[in-house]
Amino acid sequence: MILSTLIIAAGCFWKVQAEFDKIPGVISTQVGYTGGNLAHPTYEQVCSGLTGHAEAVEIIYDTRQISFNELLDIFFKIHDPTSLNRQGADYGTQYRSTIFYRTEEEKQIALKKIQELSKEDSFKRPIVTSVEKLDLFYPAEEYHQKYLEKASGCHCHAK
Repeated sequence: MILSTLIIAAGCFWKVQAEFDKIPGVISTQVGYTGGNLAHPTYEQVCSGLTGHAEAVEIIYDTRQISFNELLDIFFKIHDPTSLNRQGADYGTQYRSTIFYRTEEEKQIALKKIQELSKEDSFKRPIVTSVEKLDLFYPAEEYHQKYLEKASGCHCHAK
């Protein structure tokens, strides 16, 4: 097993986590916050929209079973990458569509994927997904982890 990490934001992190937990080759997921300007933010602080953080999901995966590029394909299928700072009823910069890269190679793969999808006219509007350098990822509070498994009857916007 060769493990690697992908961190993405695509709206409500509960739904994104639930989607990636179903994928063969994904070893674990964790919801949290990244891309902002406050150390160790709380959910309430992130929801204010004032910290600059996105609700994000850290995905640990086995590169022998699934690739970074294949995970990006799933990312673009499970949310609307043409919606700026909004997914369904959730709106604000904390719900932005973002791929957080750790290496130059990941950055180039992400930019290439966006370029390919844009050329294919895969979406009716332009893709607004940002590609941002990962700084720090702060795990969300425990009650947010695997939330949709814990809260029966609760759901998030699905594409």
